[in-house]
Amino acid sequence: MLNYYTVSNLYLGSYFLPQAGFVLGPSGLSRAPSIHVFFFQNFAVDFYESMALYCRISIMFLLGLEMDISYLMRNLRPVIIIACGGCLMCTIFASAISLFVYEETGSRGSRFTLALVITVVLANTASPIVFRLAADLKFATSDIGRLAISSSLIGDMYAVLILVLISGEKQKRTVNGWALMAFCSLLLLVGIIIFTTHLVHWLNKRNRDEKNLQAVEVMLLCSVILVAAMTLETMGFSSIIACFLMGSTFPRGGKSARTLLAILTYTVRNFIFPIYFGYSGFKADTSYLNELKRVAIVLMVIVLSIGGKIVGTLAACWYLKTPLNEGVLLAFLMNMKGHVDILTLTTAMQNKVLNSSIFYNLMVSAVVISSLITAPLISFLVRRESDTIGAKHIPMEYHSPDKELKLLTCVHSRHPVDCMVKFVVSLRGSDNVPISPYLMHLIELPEKTKKNSSFYDQEEDEFSDDEVDDSNDAVEINEAVDMYIEETKMMIHQVKTVAPFSTMYQDVCRFADDIRTSFIVLPFHKHQRIDGKFENDKDGIRSTNQKVLRNAQCSVAILVDRGHTTSGTQAAGSESLQQIAILFFGGPDDREALGFSKRLSTHHHSSVTIFRFLPTLAKAPNEGINVSRKEDDVVVTIQDQQIEVDEADSSALANFYHRYDKLRVNFNDCPLSLYSFSGAILYVQN
Repeated sequence: MLNYYTVSNLYLGSYFLPQAGFVLGPSGLSRAPSIHVFFFQNFAVDFYESMALYCRISIMFLLGLEMDISYLMRNLRPVIIIACGGCLMCTIFASAISLFVYEETGSRGSRFTLALVITVVLANTASPIVFRLAADLKFATSDIGRLAISSSLIGDMYAVLILVLISGEKQKRTVNGWALMAFCSLLLLVGIIIFTTHLVHWLNKRNRDEKNLQAVEVMLLCSVILVAAMTLETMGFSSIIACFLMGSTFPRGGKSARTLLAILTYTVRNFIFPIYFGYSGFKADTSYLNELKRVAIVLMVIVLSIGGKIVGTLAACWYLKTPLNEGVLLAFLMNMKGHVDILTLTTAMQNKVLNSSIFYNLMVSAVVISSLITAPLISFLVRRESDTIGAKHIPMEYHSPDKELKLLTCVHSRHPVDCMVKFVVSLRGSDNVPISPYLMHLIELPEKTKKNSSFYDQEEDEFSDDEVDDSNDAVEINEAVDMYIEETKMMIHQVKTVAPFSTMYQDVCRFADDIRTSFIVLPFHKHQRIDGKFENDKDGIRSTNQKVLRNAQCSVAILVDRGHTTSGTQAAGSESLQQIAILFFGGPDDREALGFSKRLSTHHHSSVTIFRFLPTLAKAPNEGINVSRKEDDVVVTIQDQQIEVDEADSSALANFYHRYDKLRVNFNDCPLSLYSFSGAILYVQN
């Protein structure tokens, strides 16, 4: 059983959610009188809208909690260009058809307001659906996936701003009144964020011996978020952006974030998400499509929505020099709907800004049908381009130290955590180079437990401290990681896998593929005792390491902790120079280790020394070997291969020297003999 704390999920079906609501709604089963009475009682509308509000608060807070804000800030320019490209084109199309739609649907009221509503319908991108769809199709951690999610957030914010304008049509506030209310809302949001930050720090310090927050503490945090969101809604402002900001600014380190992330991920993805987006399909009523001109209006809105996103996004991708296949996928992802657009239509009708039920139902039908068309196309494009979308494995030998490094480190117990932490700190390089480290806690699931436990029981164990799976180790690992985050201000993503040793390597390799990691670091199957001798750990650890080495698609390293290293937090905050030795014997594995030293050498507290070992005596090619003439070709082939390896080694060292000679890097040529080194040792295999 694999339990992810990241954006990946274990099943598909995001695009079936509106379709399920569509079947239950007035367009499907609710045509029957008995079913219609059950679903559409007198209090049903208020109940459904209140439920949708609570669902929306949970979804947007979780989206902010899981969002890679550092990626968004690093790539803000391309994200804004892609989002604005589609939104601008859809806004132009909405302005062009607004008068025609106003006349044909018999709408009354402000034409400008109707144009704003059509703009939201055409331009909005449902960021939660994009996030979920990218996670289900396993490309959420790729560059194209993160770019799509970030761009969809900008599109959602654009739609929310228009929603605020539409909401203000009823209240008719003056400019000064709007400015005052906006200022008060901003103060409230900032105050809640500051209060939540201090509350989280206080909760993290309480009961350090417990792995998760208690139920009362979780309810306290959720209540603060809910009250803040409801207050903003009462003041006349949508809480969508506010909930996202509260989630994105929530302190990542500590058991508070871990507990909320685990609980909300399970609850939202299995219950709240299907209900909320199923409700968007539930509201569609195709009985209004009883005239040809109404069908033409729906088709026109769908075509202009998809066309506007395609034209605007492809133009932005052409400007950014993004490949065409990625641009097409981005364009269809930007057309996912069913979030702010449905809310805007509902708000306009409830506030009596729009009075045409025909317009309302036609637009809802267009939104739902557009999503039902777009999502399967996205799935088809992702599967067709699965070999090209996202980053392929690039060996560390060719990996630029200026690019983002995704690293997966694994631990079975508390012992190697400090050494792993120090190693990650050393790989951080310069401060402006991104790194995404993951720490996977590998927990053995005994065969008896495996037979007697269900998936539900294993999910419930995540929220309990009464576990049989090394709960003490989990608490100590969490505490060490929390100290590391506090000292270095760098986020580390924690993952837990519970599996028998016979299949544990599959979880490691599968997760490494999902996050597109560049490197996997495994702990050695022995640990050093106080007297300096090595003691074997469980036999399954060694077999797991061997299977990962054989099956992983990326490079794999084995980290041996010799017990002479400082803790990760001391290394992170220390001003002392860290001495690092690279032993280079030659071959592809040593060249991969040399690629690792690129990152190590750029760290301002590291000094790297490369020892190249050369043979002391070179024997003649045929000395001591009695071969016939028929075997001369074999000898020549072996010699040629050795020459190629030596040339590759020399070329790699020369390139490394010429590029990093200004850093603290020393080169020594040594005779092939035995040297004794203390400290952590890293064995690398490409």
